Amino acid sequence: MIMHLQLLHKEHIVNSSDELFEVLYEENLLKGAMDPFWWPQSGSFEVIVGAILTQQTKWQKVERSLDALRSTEMLDLVKIAECDVKVLAALIKPSGFYNTKAKRLKGLCKAIVERFESFENFVSEVDREWLLAQKGIGQESADAILCYACKRAVMVCDSNTDKLLKSLGYSFESYDEMQEWMVYGVESNLEKIYGIYKDEIDVFTIYSHFHGMITEFSKSKKDIEEIFNAKS
Repeated sequence: MIMHLQLLHKEHIVNSSDELFEVLYEENLLKGAMDPFWWPQSGSFEVIVGAILTQQTKWQKVERSLDALRSTEMLDLVKIAECDVKVLAALIKPSGFYNTKAKRLKGLCKAIVERFESFENFVSEVDREWLLAQKGIGQESADAILCYACKRAVMVCDSNTDKLLKSLGYSFESYDEMQEWMVYGVESNLEKIYGIYKDEIDVFTIYSHFHGMITEFSKSKKDIEEIFNAKS
């Protein structure tokens, strides 16, 4: 594993991402999650819509847009692909940047229909390269779709991940390197992580929970250093 890891000028609290996973798991951060894999309606088309709408906005606003789409029976791949962009923009207005997001969402849905025909085919056939080639889909959005819509074993990283790792003394030059560090720690210590769970799980579940726990931790305003110090 070759990474351009930058160590910030502070003492290392954690040596590997599996240690971070264990500590976050013990905080019971997902106890209020409505979905077993954290992201609402995981494994459904709704995740794709949410991954676009959540860009640069809070999830509470996304939920209002999803409710509007749901109440008008527009939360459907083909319907969004065929929808007038102005009508779509009005429905997703609570999410902000609604004109841009409407164009991107419609464009993505249209591309999915043209390339894969159905959401089910998309789930089984899509790859990261194809997603990244679509307008408005960056690495975080692509990985969120692969993980939570397609249920692939993909670790999603975002600004919360970056902020948390920096507070632990780590900084990375790119998204790919941050993701690689997170994945390496997990997959080098899978038996240890399996032992944390009482039930049998797969790697997809680990990654879906890991990203979810980081997101929920960022909302909690807890101090990660204090938690680690209390354990030592």
